[in-house]
Amino acid sequence: MAHALDVLGLFDNEYRDDGFRTCSVTGLEVHRSVDNYVKLFGLTAVVALLFGGIFAFTVAMTRWEVVGLLEPADFYTHLSMHAWNLLIFWMVFMEIAILYVGGPMVLGRRLPITTVAKAGWAVMVGGAVLVNYAIWTTEPPNEAPLLTAYVPMPVSPLFYAGAIVFILGTVVAALPFFATMWYEKRENPKKTLPLVSFAAFVTSIIAVEALVGGLFAFVPTLFWRLELIEWWDAAWYRQMYWIIGHGTQQINLVAMIAVWYFLTHVVAGAEVVSEKVSRTAFILYLFFINLGAAHHLLSDPAVSTGWRLWNTSYAFYGATFASLIHAFAIPAGIEAGRRKRGKGGGLFGWLTSAPWSNPVFSSTIFSIILFGFLGGITGVMMGQLQLNMTWHNTFATVGHFHATVVLGTTVAFMGLIFFVIRTMFMRQYISERLASIQPFFYSAAMGIAVLMMMYVGILYGVPRRTAEVVENIPGTEFSLSAAAPLFAIFGIFALLAIAGGVLFVLVAVGSLVFGDRVENGDNADLVADGGLGMAQDPDDPVHAYEMRGTFVLCLVFLAAFAITYLLNWYLLTQLWSIGA
Repeated sequence: MAHALDVLGLFDNEYRDDGFRTCSVTGLEVHRSVDNYVKLFGLTAVVALLFGGIFAFTVAMTRWEVVGLLEPADFYTHLSMHAWNLLIFWMVFMEIAILYVGGPMVLGRRLPITTVAKAGWAVMVGGAVLVNYAIWTTEPPNEAPLLTAYVPMPVSPLFYAGAIVFILGTVVAALPFFATMWYEKRENPKKTLPLVSFAAFVTSIIAVEALVGGLFAFVPTLFWRLELIEWWDAAWYRQMYWIIGHGTQQINLVAMIAVWYFLTHVVAGAEVVSEKVSRTAFILYLFFINLGAAHHLLSDPAVSTGWRLWNTSYAFYGATFASLIHAFAIPAGIEAGRRKRGKGGGLFGWLTSAPWSNPVFSSTIFSIILFGFLGGITGVMMGQLQLNMTWHNTFATVGHFHATVVLGTTVAFMGLIFFVIRTMFMRQYISERLASIQPFFYSAAMGIAVLMMMYVGILYGVPRRTAEVVENIPGTEFSLSAAAPLFAIFGIFALLAIAGGVLFVLVAVGSLVFGDRVENGDNADLVADGGLGMAQDPDDPVHAYEMRGTFVLCLVFLAAFAITYLLNWYLLTQLWSIGA
């Protein structure tokens, strides 16, 4: 399949007779099969990113009511296209590629059963096309499904069929990864998996949990829509749906953290300060992360208060604790690793001397910072039974989604694609300057847009999934015109963020089509400033180097966490005065 699509020489690297090559950046032995299928799934992901980005423009320009681009009925169709292509298809295609990187690439193995990988890709593409077709051709009495397609909404059966096909295709595409893990442990039973491979394996288990939940939600609902069964329980659907609805975000989270460990190690010289602690954090995710989906059901009358308290006020803390471990371990690894390589003096010299002009590094670091401060903190706020009342179904919820899925996962995945362009496609960036600017431009613009979403949702209660709120709520005389100035800021920076996304696609695709070929695997500039390319003493323990800069940064993060937490409780108290 890969060679059939190769009209630009994108799959044509130089390999030894055994099909392997030595990566000039990581030193890993990479097989042709791994290269080809990482490229195939990555390219497909970028197509989904581009397609979903088109609808990001139409949705944003409708929510900014000064423009008011779409009619309400059209708005729901465009919102559905935007959500499924960017939250599901872009992410999942990238995550299959990440499994292939974390499995056979890191372990130095060929990708087994490539026919299955090819079949999985084809089925996934078919499912994605069917979902998009079902949404775009929605006509009364059917309705646009949005992301949730809640029962008893009259959603097209084609939509549920497409979602099921995509889920099954994803399972099939993941089988070569599981086969890789099986062969590795069978041949090396006493050998510990590298941390990145371990993280990829945890990601795959969480993914299976989420995908099974999706089948439990969508299969019987399809039967109901085809009138094979007369009735389906809406409360059951909601609970099953959020296993995959939020479970996909948990896959994003763990895959993103695996990318953080990998890229910071390669391009910035980070070292793992404690393998056991980092692995323990991933194991905590296995037990607790999918329980975080409960925060979508905190206002649902079908579940008991005790169930909500267990999932959000107890089990949820296990996942939060794991995230806090990574929040310290990764920056500490960067600091200790760079100090070990002589790249850091004073409190923050290790950070100021870092290769910020390298888009692989800057994308990764912006992902870490913005996910933590905007996505992670707000996720904990939403996960509290009481505070959820001020967040639920407001535009602030959409802000949280974008803080996690865009500022966190998408920015990290962009950094990985920049890395793959240089090390797998063997292409120079079409413009080093534009590649360097893009992470700064995109992250800053999207960060401000996300803050505006949160502000209008928390401060003014602006609802989500509604095309018109500033002038008046349809069917009422109530308006939220006070939020108009913040919506103006949101609209401007949403446009700038979309421009930053377009810039990424132009640089990525332009580099593949027009970029100069990297001759003889010469990518030394990717790791020249403190990365793996610098000589180091393997007997020099990382723990001998101080991490006081990271300690200060963690104190800043905890202070921001505490202030945000207290402010949200204060805003909650203001609700009681309504109607008094």
